[in-house]
Amino acid sequence: MTGAAVGRTVLEGLRVPDALSARVPAEQRGAGRDDVRLLVSRGTEVSHHAFRDLAGQLRAGDVLVVNTSRTLPAAVEGRLGGERLVVHFSTRGDGGRWAVELRTPGTGAGAGAGRRKGATSARAGGPAGAVVRLPGGGHLVLEEPLDPAGTRLWWARVAGGDVAGLLARHGRPIRYGYTERDQPLSAYQTVFALPSPDGSGSAEMPSAGRPFTARLVAELVSRGVQFAPIRLDTGVASAEAHEPPYPERFEVPATTARLVNAAVAGGGRIVAVGTTAVRALESAAGPGGNVRAAAGWTDLVVTPGRGVRVVDGLLTGLHEPAASHLLMLEAIAGRPALERAYTEAVRHLYLWHEFGDVHLVLPDETAHSPSCASNFG
Repeated sequence: MTGAAVGRTVLEGLRVPDALSARVPAEQRGAGRDDVRLLVSRGTEVSHHAFRDLAGQLRAGDVLVVNTSRTLPAAVEGRLGGERLVVHFSTRGDGGRWAVELRTPGTGAGAGAGRRKGATSARAGGPAGAVVRLPGGGHLVLEEPLDPAGTRLWWARVAGGDVAGLLARHGRPIRYGYTERDQPLSAYQTVFALPSPDGSGSAEMPSAGRPFTARLVAELVSRGVQFAPIRLDTGVASAEAHEPPYPERFEVPATTARLVNAAVAGGGRIVAVGTTAVRALESAAGPGGNVRAAAGWTDLVVTPGRGVRVVDGLLTGLHEPAASHLLMLEAIAGRPALERAYTEAVRHLYLWHEFGDVHLVLPDETAHSPSCASNFG
């Protein structure tokens, strides 16, 4: 259930300065969650906005497809022999297994100590049969690599099988070294997040939905924009360039399939909120673009060669130049548009990562608009 490594992305040579990493949530930098910037691409035409003005970029009849997966406190302290480590619980598998990633805890010493403390660094997994001791007297046993060609993610079983209880009692949100400090789990939940009956969810936040507020959702609905829920439980982020997303659990409800199909028939645009929403929706779309109810595992990787069948636009964060998600953006926007948008994002000092700014890709319907108009003066 793993995909082959993907090729180089069109932005491979782009350099994103470290200073453009968003180190704290938007509400700690400004007035609220929606206090981020919105880069809008229509073909190669780029404009700059505030996210709270999103309604002005959409129109009645558009459908925003949103991920309702709840972020888990998926990082847990552990010990392998005498070695301290952090276990990232990535994906709930079949038969009670979980895909996990073993990480080395930050030292909290030296230059950049404030950011490293509480963060982790990459570590190879294994070996098979190794027992990792967990808080509360539990333990997990490593069974086999998720991908025989890799060593990062391993299938493992937790004694007793109560992973949801373990995470609730001892887990914290996964955090990476570019962030400034630990944040509460609430900082990693979107307004769309719903609990799952079995306690499953996402190892990492479906972050494209983070800037939405209840007030903005209400405004969009009042203007005739509709919301369609899907669920895709995200695993841990890829730690290797060109590594495709691993298979993930998803669900596209029948109500969402009907709403999307009706909107397409009526001329509405389907705008996915996040790459996870694209992956789920496209996994449920037939060759002609008709969406059906679907649930299970998806290993779909959207590339320019595969293209998209139902999604017209995408609202997403800014991705690393080697991330496989950029192949999806190229499939939706086209290569020239993607190159232009990211060049402008760096030039205008947009912020990257889950607490950063947002990019809205729409169909090219304003070819004669002034290039790079700005609402920021």
